Amino acid sequence: MTMRMTRTLGAMSMVWLVATTANAQDPDRETLREAVTFLMTNQAVQTGDFQRDRAAAEAARDTIARSLLINLTSAPIGTSSGGFLYRLNPELGTVQRASENFGTFFVERALMGGEGTGSFGMTATRAAYTRLNGYDLEDGSFTTVANQFRDETTAFDTESLSMQLSASTLTFFGNYGVTDNFELGVVVPVVRINLEGERINVYRGTAFVQSAATGTASGLADIAVRAKYGLYSNRTANIAAAGEVRLPTGDEENLLGAGSTSWRLLGVASFESGPVGFHLNGGIVGGGVSDERILAGAFSVALHPRATLTGELLHRHVSELRPFELTAAPHPTVSGVDTFRLTPGTGSTTLVTAITGFKWNVSDTLVLGGHLLWSLTDRGLNAPVTPTVAFEYSVR
Repeated sequence: MTMRMTRTLGAMSMVWLVATTANAQDPDRETLREAVTFLMTNQAVQTGDFQRDRAAAEAARDTIARSLLINLTSAPIGTSSGGFLYRLNPELGTVQRASENFGTFFVERALMGGEGTGSFGMTATRAAYTRLNGYDLEDGSFTTVANQFRDETTAFDTESLSMQLSASTLTFFGNYGVTDNFELGVVVPVVRINLEGERINVYRGTAFVQSAATGTASGLADIAVRAKYGLYSNRTANIAAAGEVRLPTGDEENLLGAGSTSWRLLGVASFESGPVGFHLNGGIVGGGVSDERILAGAFSVALHPRATLTGELLHRHVSELRPFELTAAPHPTVSGVDTFRLTPGTGSTTLVTAITGFKWNVSDTLVLGGHLLWSLTDRGLNAPVTPTVAFEYSVR
């Protein structure tokens, strides 16, 4: 349904387009990127400057898309180390467990499983994103454009975005020890993204749904191939180098993939004594959606021979995730009126994430786990809490 209404204020004519709907569920009509573009650009507030409006809308659209892609295609996807790790005891001449705990979820540890050992498993995650760069996405307060008389304290004509955005991910992984100091792994994520959004026009306190879009996309995301090589090892300290390549197997237009190959290099140090382990990572990411610098730390402690508690902290400096804010410019045709638009900022963004989790050895070499992830910064796309459940089976 399309309905047009006209209201005149002095020399300014307001035209509202109400209840225009885009549906990204039909693959012949829309992708998720196009649905987000529709929400950001189908504007009713009359500003008299189409070029600025389009540039501002595209900047906000790109920030949403890039934020989602950074969460899905470049964030750490889980440690490559198996829960069960073995090492030859030269004094006994037998192979025994190298660690009393089952390790971490995201922060790599330098210990490896040894030649001929392997592990495989799956994780399931659902993230419901409620904030973008400090703006609430669900309560309609995310203003994208507004007109305001300079002698008034509030805007008389605004447009705001309301959006429900979630991503569910199943991640399948496997690792194999080629030698005692070298292991290879692969990670295959499958993602489903759901989007429901409305663009709301409010004129002098009266609200209209100006446009709406819904969409769902699902499929294979970017596959990761990774390797780790041990550089130094003794009874308590281990140092390793890890590398990862993410292949552009996901659909970029539906926000399932980065559209280009990315790589990650890490230095890994672990200190494990008895039931307690400490792990440090530092590295860089290149290609894909954005370059990054990574610093991460974690501890793991065996509360019981079959139970491990973990705490992790991830610090990511992301070069292509920039803030934006509402900035004012004089209306070109109506005196005394300022137009506010979203404009991109400069510089990069730092993301800090905390993870707490628990691993339980159910039987033999089967480990079940679960963790909660939350952001400690208000940048990018944020979910209040992201839960994950996982299982891993080790083979020797």
